[in-house]
Amino acid sequence: MNAEHSKILDLPFKDKVYRLALGIVGNTYDAEDIIQELLIKIWNRIDQYTDIENKEAWCMTVTRNLAIDKVRSRKVPVMDIDDYTFLRDEEITHDKKLENSDRMNSIMSIVNELPEKQRMIVYLRDVEGYSYKEIAEITDNTLDFIKVSLHRARKTLKDALLKRNFKRYDN
Repeated sequence: MNAEHSKILDLPFKDKVYRLALGIVGNTYDAEDIIQELLIKIWNRIDQYTDIENKEAWCMTVTRNLAIDKVRSRKVPVMDIDDYTFLRDEEITHDKKLENSDRMNSIMSIVNELPEKQRMIVYLRDVEGYSYKEIAEITDNTLDFIKVSLHRARKTLKDALLKRNFKRYDN
């Protein structure tokens, strides 16, 4: 293996790719397998890969497809976003912790009820911080579809929270 190949396989955005895979498949073993499959795809097509303009978007798209294929092959829920909420502040009271936990559990249950595409768009935008354009490239959808889907997902979340009598807290 020459130095160029070694450098290419050290993806600067590997953590984002891994988090996406983990978010979809829901366990570290499958996520690691998907990352290895991605690296094999890159290795087998190294000449084509070096010509790709937006390598991060290409890798995210391939990872998403591999992860969805993995999930479909085992026919289990896509992801439980509860795994991504590690909000801890040791200085808050026990009552406040319980209240926050209940509120977060309610939000996560609503998010998990969203259609798969909306849930993925919310994840890519609000958790990973991708732009609308990047999300459109990763999910192979139009920019308008991404904006509408994100708007609908957020409206669904807001309406469901209001129905559950949550008050909005501004920090």
